[in-house]
Amino acid sequence: MPLIVPVLVPFVTAAVSLLAWRRAPVQRLLGAIGAAGLLTSGIVLLVQVRTQGIQTSQIGGWPAPYGITFVADHFSALMVLVTGVIGLSVAVYSLVEIDGPRQSFGYFPLLHIMLTGVTGAFLTGDMFNLYVWFEVMLISSFVLLALGSERPQLEGALKYVTLNLVSSFLFLTAVGILYGEVGTLNMAHAARRIRALGNPDLVAILAMLFFISFGIKAAVFPLFFWLPASYHTPPAAVSAVFAGLLTKVGVYALIRTFTLVFGQLELVHTLVLILAGFTMVTGVLGAIAQDEFRRILSFHIISQIGYMILGLGLYTPLALAGSVFYIVHHIVVKTNLFLIGGIVRGLEGSERLERLGGLYNRKPWLALLFAIPALSLAGLPPLSGFVAKLALVRAGLEVGEYALVGVALGVSLLTLYSMAKIWNAVFWEAPSDTSKAAPGLGGGAQAVLAGPAAMLALLTVCMGLLAGPAFLAAEAAAAELLDPERYIYAVLGDAS
Repeated sequence: MPLIVPVLVPFVTAAVSLLAWRRAPVQRLLGAIGAAGLLTSGIVLLVQVRTQGIQTSQIGGWPAPYGITFVADHFSALMVLVTGVIGLSVAVYSLVEIDGPRQSFGYFPLLHIMLTGVTGAFLTGDMFNLYVWFEVMLISSFVLLALGSERPQLEGALKYVTLNLVSSFLFLTAVGILYGEVGTLNMAHAARRIRALGNPDLVAILAMLFFISFGIKAAVFPLFFWLPASYHTPPAAVSAVFAGLLTKVGVYALIRTFTLVFGQLELVHTLVLILAGFTMVTGVLGAIAQDEFRRILSFHIISQIGYMILGLGLYTPLALAGSVFYIVHHIVVKTNLFLIGGIVRGLEGSERLERLGGLYNRKPWLALLFAIPALSLAGLPPLSGFVAKLALVRAGLEVGEYALVGVALGVSLLTLYSMAKIWNAVFWEAPSDTSKAAPGLGGGAQAVLAGPAAMLALLTVCMGLLAGPAFLAAEAAAAELLDPERYIYAVLGDAS
């Protein structure tokens, strides 16, 4: 399968949906079919990488490093696959959750344009094109965030786009300096040439520019303030796809850049370790202080980013495998929690914890759907979060980072506390404030909304119970990340 297919599927879906601008039922159908097509292409791509090794494609027939290069190794293939899973889940959920006015203003085309940017970022082998795919994501996600024009959405969208434009400016500046120094933006070619530069100070400055840029997009401490200010404001379907995918593209860019291009910089890996600890702690403390369902979840995104970059800081095979597994686990779990938050809001008419309560007796199936990803997020066995955190803890102990291991374990306990706080307020206790009338959801709507949540919950359980086979792919990704010559040779061959 050509590597361009996972990018073309959502792009073509968006284009065809635009032709059906005034036909909402057609757009909904195309949205679901296109997402299923993306998932299918992701499965095929991962199988292709597993059986044939790293795949490359030169768009237009121009040889690397002169043309546009797409590359798929285990890491990028896993990310494309999980993007397909999330795309399909959110597209089905959106059939009910997204109202008519938002659909009439192009919700489904915008969703697929964003998925185009996400898959393009995972598969590109070129720094400038990574910038382009980031901008595709930024523009489409900004419109999705503001769609509906409610005041909280517009305020959140303004903060979101302002800080991300700062990130884009820094990224473009770094790209320009990189090209000026090494004469190429192909990642594999730049990796070869940057090692020959005789100016370590310039390399360090370049690395820090890229780190700050990607750190903003990944919501790493202290660059995370845009995220909790924006992610709780749009409809749950939009929040879910944002929470699942957007910050992970920033984490992916960090891991890709600082294993392939700047992998030899010990200073960066030390900095990553320090920031990983602060990111975990500040995120979970922010979550504990909140009293709204999705605001708690938004701060937990920040906290979990710390675990994801911890493996990059430790920089061992087990640590990087743990990070890759953690990213995939978190995408599934966090998307699911936001989807469940949307169901709760639809049933109760509020997200404030004091206005919620008693859902365990009325909707036990919803309590179960929440409990699975919530316990996985906290790292309890036998769920996927336990496997991911166990790998990172073992990796930290192996290299003697006992303080960070202690932080990671402590943050897990605080995560469990905040998930218990939601459980008690939403499902167990009676509401203390019943002044807000609940709009409710019909039985058919509940079934459609519960379907994607149940699928993601089942996937969380399977990733935990079948951790051996699942972790093999993460280990293969880590082996490729720690041996960048395999990536470079796949792209350039013997060319210098």
